[in-house]
Amino acid sequence: MYEGKIIKFYREKNKLTQEQLGRDICSITHISKIECNQTTYNNEIITLLSKRLGINMDLEIKKFINIKHRLSQWHDSIIMQLEEEVEQINSELECEELVNISDYTHLYQLLRSRYFLSHNNTFEAFKIIKKIRKIEHELTDYESNLFKHVLGIYYLAKQDYINAIQTLKLIQNEIYNNQEYYYHMARAYHTLQSPVLAYYFSEKSHQFFKALNNYLRVIDAEMLMIIQVKDNDNDEIINRFKNLIKSCDLCHAPERKAKVLHHLAFEYYRRKNYDQAILYFKESMSLKIQESPAYLLSLEGFIRSSFDGELIASDNLIRLAEDGLIIAIRINQLLYIHLFKLILYLLRSKEKEYHQYLANKALPTFVKFGVAFLIQRSKKELFNYYSRMNFQEKALEMAKLLFDT
Repeated sequence: MYEGKIIKFYREKNKLTQEQLGRDICSITHISKIECNQTTYNNEIITLLSKRLGINMDLEIKKFINIKHRLSQWHDSIIMQLEEEVEQINSELECEELVNISDYTHLYQLLRSRYFLSHNNTFEAFKIIKKIRKIEHELTDYESNLFKHVLGIYYLAKQDYINAIQTLKLIQNEIYNNQEYYYHMARAYHTLQSPVLAYYFSEKSHQFFKALNNYLRVIDAEMLMIIQVKDNDNDEIINRFKNLIKSCDLCHAPERKAKVLHHLAFEYYRRKNYDQAILYFKESMSLKIQESPAYLLSLEGFIRSSFDGELIASDNLIRLAEDGLIIAIRINQLLYIHLFKLILYLLRSKEKEYHQYLANKALPTFVKFGVAFLIQRSKKELFNYYSRMNFQEKALEMAKLLFDT
């Protein structure tokens, strides 16, 4: 069953013609039929052909059959975020040439794309996505749903939250047995400020991860659930965040701890408790790679909290904002380039330039990326500014936009 494919693969790898391979063993026609699985053949011929190719057929067949099993393990490891296992299987599969002639070559490419996305390598992921789009009609039903999941994650990485949701909603749950995609839907809804739907899907993903006993992903889902709840009169949210931080320490998960710390800091910022906000923003930054969007997010929060609470001198904050802008430019993060340019205008008391930049450059970018929190905040700032400056037409226009949101 597998012998023909394996023989053809190694014949072509060794740059042999069918005549050269079959010389003194069997005819060209027989070789062709063996390779196409169109004839029966005896073990002696396969043994002779294998010897000429320098392969152990029994071993090659075992490797061929094992491909599906290893791909399944790889997918599970990616979902569970078991980094060592993910890397080990990736290395094995990269060295396994037979994967490219197996029945699972499309599955392998889809999982490679997921692998690249898990490493924030959207460039390599998209190269695969473009190839898959050309042969999408060849995918099995399961692979087609996996492709939608991969696309959804890609759109999330590119901050295209509307397309992410539209794509993920097309997944057929009865065919695709990986409910992890609920978590990605929740993330998109959260960014678009749809707390009810974000909570609903994060709770569904929480149940899925809990059933897998995957406590790291349980932390992810629970964190997403907590930040949907807004209640200034209750310390339950604060306590839940602090309990999650303890869970991160128990699971030795510094990256997750950094995220929880950031959200705790933002909760304090939202409550105008700026002293606590800058404390947790700073701790979050200490656990992040400096040249990363995640670091910039906490840095922007730290500067805003310090400015609003009048806790640090403007000159020091300007230096921090300039550093943030340099990093944002270096890692080509347009969203953060706008955020740090805005905050520099704010820190330098350039009110007119701040609002002009906000209206003409920053807000259109926030709309393009679909970042609802920044869109809403920007519209409110512009409405207040236009009203104060007595720009009635612009104020009415912004009021209408706020009303339609």
